[in-house]
Amino acid sequence: MNASQHENPPQRKIIHIDADCFYAAVEIRDNPKLRGFPIAVGGSAARRGVIATASYEARKFGVRSAMASATALKRCPDLILIPGRMSVYHEASRQMREIFADYTDLIEPLSLDEAFLDVSDCQKCKGSATFIAREIRQRISDTVGITVSAGIAPNKFIAKIASDWNKPNGQFVVTPDKIEAFMAELPVKHIWGVGKVTAARLEKQGIRTCADVRNFDIFLFVQQFGQFGEHIHKLAHGIDNRPVVSEWRRKSVSVENTYAADLPDLAACLSKIPELIESLKKRMAKLDDDYQIQNCFLKMKFSNFSQTTVERSHCKPAVEDITSLCEEAWNRGKLPVRLLGIGVRLQDLTESGGQMDLFG
Repeated sequence: MNASQHENPPQRKIIHIDADCFYAAVEIRDNPKLRGFPIAVGGSAARRGVIATASYEARKFGVRSAMASATALKRCPDLILIPGRMSVYHEASRQMREIFADYTDLIEPLSLDEAFLDVSDCQKCKGSATFIAREIRQRISDTVGITVSAGIAPNKFIAKIASDWNKPNGQFVVTPDKIEAFMAELPVKHIWGVGKVTAARLEKQGIRTCADVRNFDIFLFVQQFGQFGEHIHKLAHGIDNRPVVSEWRRKSVSVENTYAADLPDLAACLSKIPELIESLKKRMAKLDDDYQIQNCFLKMKFSNFSQTTVERSHCKPAVEDITSLCEEAWNRGKLPVRLLGIGVRLQDLTESGGQMDLFG
């Protein structure tokens, strides 16, 4: 099956901007003496902190985001660990978005340090997305004092992949006529949603690249991999029709805590529920009125690093309901607990035309 047998994607000019080692880069900007040293922004190893981001010098030692700070320090004993300053990072992010807004209103932030831009109708830089990306990168360097990389492509999926191609401080362009060649060599593990388990299943079928996927009949592929197989097959052809969504709406709100000492039993876990609920309600208070709770969930990570999540509809972030979730999660492992988290899934009432009380 070839790409023409899929629906024809709309022709867009999408830029994916991704800051290079964002938190670390801001820290180096504000303290140039750190330049050239392995640094990371993250929590204290003594408090079971994790790494948020690491400089390229630190990455050479295998330090990476989401790694335990204690592990990072073992891999790189000279690592300079910085606790982080979120207000400063938010300000740098705001400056970047102000620059983006000079080129398009269609801006979809993915996090503080990355965003999609649809510049299809932008007339600046002679309408060239390549030149627009280059100009944006230069302005961020001059104004914010950090570097960003960019991917330019006809859709979001390819643009995001392309932004990694010439990191740091570079950009990569995939024009419509280059999509087929670009996708053919792309490892299938780069497709959104393809984790280690799916990648292993695909490899058992001899599927390592997107070209291998494209050689499969889509009906046979969906038979073997379900509806997700259709998703894989489409992206393997470089087709992604999702628009850049400028008004992002929440799907969930959650809070979690990693404890310095393991919680030894269920009673100790239950004692932490009220403060978690209080933290969650503070976050939820910042939402507008156009949300309704669909269900609640609780995440529990045990001392052996296994974890479980219990989710239930028709419940509220109240002590009685969360206690019930906690008891169910505890009974699945019955081990000391290092992390507890609670949250809610949300229904966006602006999509359904209704409005209800958030806790109602």
